[in-house]
Amino acid sequence: MKPIILDVDTGIDDMMAIAYAAHSPELRLLGLTTQFGNVSTEEATRNTLYVLEMLGREDVPVYAGASKPFARPEVLGHAKHVHGEDGLGGALGGAAPKGQVGSMTAAEFMVDQVRRMPGEVTIIAVGPLTNLALAVQADPEFVRLVGQVVIMGGAATVPGNVTPYAEANTHSDPEAADYVFRSGLSITMVGLDVTMKTLLPRTKLQEWRNKETKLAHFMADAADFYMNAYETWNPGIGGCALHDPLAVGIVIDPSFCRVETMPIEVDVEDGAPTLGRTHVSETSSRSSDIHVCIEVDADRFLDHFMSRAVQA
Repeated sequence: MKPIILDVDTGIDDMMAIAYAAHSPELRLLGLTTQFGNVSTEEATRNTLYVLEMLGREDVPVYAGASKPFARPEVLGHAKHVHGEDGLGGALGGAAPKGQVGSMTAAEFMVDQVRRMPGEVTIIAVGPLTNLALAVQADPEFVRLVGQVVIMGGAATVPGNVTPYAEANTHSDPEAADYVFRSGLSITMVGLDVTMKTLLPRTKLQEWRNKETKLAHFMADAADFYMNAYETWNPGIGGCALHDPLAVGIVIDPSFCRVETMPIEVDVEDGAPTLGRTHVSETSSRSSDIHVCIEVDADRFLDHFMSRAVQA
């Protein structure tokens, strides 16, 4: 079992990633860390606690993290038009979790765990990279002690999804992404290059509804909202991308993606139209060698995800 920390900004695809990880015997969930992104940190923390309760995984601790960007004074915005007012497509229905967050911050928890298990811990970061940047900043040994970092974010060879250049997570905190990418961490980037090829078709939701469990219907309702959002900017797509679940998937089975090492630079110029862009650079001193996923076995991954995410 691989010990992992899952760093989330729990919206709908984060929810699916949490369920996928929780149901995968190859992974040992050390804890979940939360931050702003799709929703506020407070909302992401609430959603994370609630999803874990739905999964019967109250044993997994949750630690709240950054509520604002690494270097900027305020959050650029949330994605409630994509994930709904509650971040879960309305599926939360006003419910409140019973669990409580841990006493450490997200960054403190990351540092604590990698110090306890040097070289063993994998951090899967599927939101902005703020918590990870704070952990790197807090402990000079952190980079050496982490086993692997897998991020859902960026776009090396394709356009962005919140601007023509930038993917949502890197755009939410470009300075954090730049700091993390240049830190020396061993990073695998699961970006839009591959995640937009992992379509969960709307027709698959009936498989969840047929299970007739509270969890299955909760997941189906949330995913249905997410798919409706996708239709607004891509009419006829008939589903949604499995962004965050793919980052979990390649930790379970790295063969889901083909990876190439590329010198990646993050654009951080304030006010520039390319802010938050991750692109290949052969010359810049700000670039770092990143393992970039460029191809995905989408059908095999989808089958695997569907076999795990919602269980009877």
